[in-house]
Formats: sequence, C-alpha cells, structure tokens
Amino acid sequence: MTLLVSWIGADTHGTASAYIAADSRVSWANVATFDHGRKVFAFRRSPDILGYCGDVLFPTMVLSQITEMADCGLLFSPNATCKERFEAIKEKLVHQFHCYPRMVEGITAPILQVLHISRDSINNMKFSCWLIHWSRSEGWSGKSIQMPRKSDVLFSLGSGASEFIENYDRYEKGPDRGTSRNVFHCFCDTLFNIKDKHCGGAPQLVGIYRKPSSPAITFGIIRDKMRYFLGAQIDDDADFGSVEWRNDLFELCDGRTMKRLPKAQAQPDNLRRN
Repeated sequence: MTLLVSWIGADTHGTASAYIAADSRVSWANVATFDHGRKVFAFRRSPDILGYCGDVLFPTMVLSQITEMADCGLLFSPNATCKERFEAIKEKLVHQFHCYPRMVEGITAPILQVLHISRDSINNMKFSCWLIHWSRSEGWSGKSIQMPRKSDVLFSLGSGASEFIENYDRYEKGPDRGTSRNVFHCFCDTLFNIKDKHCGGAPQLVGIYRKPSSPAITFGIIRDKMRYFLGAQIDDDADFGSVEWRNDLFELCDGRTMKRLPKAQAQPDNLRRN
C-alpha cells in the first residue's frame, strides 16, 4: 500500500513551497514486497507535482506517460493556468483508464487517489491543489483543495496515513511545530517506525518553489549513508550535481559527500525515535 503526505511551506508572503513525499514499497498482499516503486512525479517544464496511492500498476504506467507528454509540450500549452493543467491531467488519466482492459478489474485495487499540486505560470504566489479520486463503486471525481495559510499538512493518504496522523499530533506539540521541516520529520519518523508492513523503503520527494518560472523538482534523498532517487538506490559514479539533495532531516546536502552543505541550516529532529 502507501504512505503519501503532502504539505506546504509558508512565510509572511504566503505559500513559498509545496511538497509530496511517499514511501517506496509496492506489496502483493502478504506474499511479496518491492521497495523501489515510484509513487511521486515532478514535471520538468512546469510547476506541477503528482503523487498517488491505492492501485499501483495503472497509475505507475499512466502518470509516467502524462508527465512525459507534458514535458514534451503535448498535454497543455506553456501558458496554461493551474486549472487548465489539472483538467488536462484528469482528462488524460480518465481516458487512459477507459482503455484499460475490463478483464483486469478483479485484480485492480478498489480505489485510486491522485494528488496534483500546481503553481500558477504567471502569478508565482498562487498555488493550487486538487485530489482526483476513483473507486470501483463510484467512478471518477475531482475536487479542489483549499491551501492553508501557514506551513501545514495538505493530505495524508494510504494505508499508513493513520499512523502518520497520530504521530503528527506529537510533532505539532514539539519545538518545530508550524514549519515545513516538521512535516517531513514526522513523515520520515513514521515511515522508519511504521507498523504497517505494506509501507517501507526509502522516502521519495518532489516539490515546487515560489521562484518565478521555475519547474517542479525531484529531490535526491540521503538515508543511512545511501542515496536514493524516486525510491531507487544511486551508485557512487553518478553526476550528483544535477539534483538537489536532502537528507532525512530535510537538510540541504552535497550529493557526492552525502554531508550537509556548509552554509545549509541544520534541522535536527529532537522527536525522532531512531
């Protein structure tokens, strides 16, 4: 199943950043697990990020197609509004689903949820969020989600969400409450100590900054002296400078040395259980 958490970082000017984080485990009932499955997506030419939970096979294939189409300019225009980009993503998702073989419905999970966060292409102060939902009993729907005015959680989804919510109550009473890093600290602490055996693997993270004209970002993650990108482990001979790296404390890091950058702010997690 999945632990998927999204949140925003805010300052006195409004929303400054938005993120979606997920675990990397794909499981087949209690038979087998795979800890390197992709669950989040960042567009390389526009400020849009996606994450999913529920069914695995369909969104893994189709969301990869959708992001690639958008990156090649084949899904929406460069000046499309957040709403227009959402509608294009939802329309393509539904269209591809209608092409899905009916014979596999019995092995498809009963629900699918896709979270879409976007920043306006002209007004970089404006962020938007939508949740696309499918269930076997009710079909497709999509709704706009109001953005909070302070740094806070937007959504926690998946089988691991209840453990995250319980843990977040503890973090919101801690010293870093009301900050963006507090949410990521709680996400990582929940994932590393989770009881739900269907959640696991390395964290994966995508985000959007308020910086004008900037696209979405896929972050590299450093955990236990190992590098991960979208759940996959990265070898030592890569071009680490091409990616923004964060450790499991949300600190900016050097991908080569895996250490916090000299001028990066230290962000200790005093509530971490391990």
